[in-house]
Amino acid sequence: MNALVAAAKSEGTLNVIALPPTWANYGTIINTFEKKYGIKVNSALPDGTSQQEVDAVKTENGTAKAPDVLDVGLAVALANTSLFAPYEVSTWSDIPAAQKDSSGLWYEDYGGYMAVGYDSAKFGTITSLSQLLGPKFKNAVALNGNPTSANAALNGVMMAALAEGGSADNIAPGVSFFQKLKAAGNFSPISATGATIKAGTTPVVFNWDYLNLPSYVGVSDSTWKVFIPSNAVLGGYYAQAINKNAPHPAAARLWEEFLYSQAATGGQNLWLQGGARPVEEPSMTSNGSLDQTAAAALPSVTGTPVFLTQSENTAAANYLAANWAKAVS
Repeated sequence: MNALVAAAKSEGTLNVIALPPTWANYGTIINTFEKKYGIKVNSALPDGTSQQEVDAVKTENGTAKAPDVLDVGLAVALANTSLFAPYEVSTWSDIPAAQKDSSGLWYEDYGGYMAVGYDSAKFGTITSLSQLLGPKFKNAVALNGNPTSANAALNGVMMAALAEGGSADNIAPGVSFFQKLKAAGNFSPISATGATIKAGTTPVVFNWDYLNLPSYVGVSDSTWKVFIPSNAVLGGYYAQAINKNAPHPAAARLWEEFLYSQAATGGQNLWLQGGARPVEEPSMTSNGSLDQTAAAALPSVTGTPVFLTQSENTAAANYLAANWAKAVS
């Protein structure tokens, strides 16, 4: 570790991409890393999608500004393993086997549950997704991106599929649901962000629970509510990977060590403080390193959680690639 720290400090720079500072506490995570190691973090395209991260690795390959590390949805990670360098962090054994590539090409990092965030002052209380088909939701319902390229949006469609009688291996009812939303004039093509929510242009948003919290979207917690449907409890994790041609390879590996650290100011607890569930939570609960106050503040979830397998995630992505545009555009 000492040699890695020295090499990373010698490089002096880390390039990250698609990490909004309010997303899962990434602003604090980046600042803490910079102060701890004296390494400058260049954060590009903070509102980018998983696919745009991969595109940047390809288009900027061989340049000093290419991304060193990626934080992408699982479907995108699985489709692009040829771009990644294998690496096992020191806490590798604390990452559940099902949540990492056995050769270290990718490893899940943090997750949560898909939820509906909404302006209760405008719509009252939402208790089911079927309500969103009603006339008072005209042009109101938005996703966080296009589901053919954005992982959160893909999972938003999958949540709708589960609520409509689909399953982890059948996302088709979710596409049909959004087709109905579109026909009713209720689906908004605007990609939801904190800014669009504050502006009132996307008052109903399908997104991960930690990205739908009032503190993330920047609105009052007295009116902005978060609903996780008990008949569609969909959990999911993002994945880390290192660019095999990273311009700062030592800094990239030190970043991963920091993110998977279980220290009080390490990445796992910092993600937790941002409302996201760290992948090493089971181990940290056992060894007493988990921030209990932050864990107690997580949104409550009732119902049986569904987590997509690698094959289910890939199948959902393939179905959306073939059917989303013609159904919703």
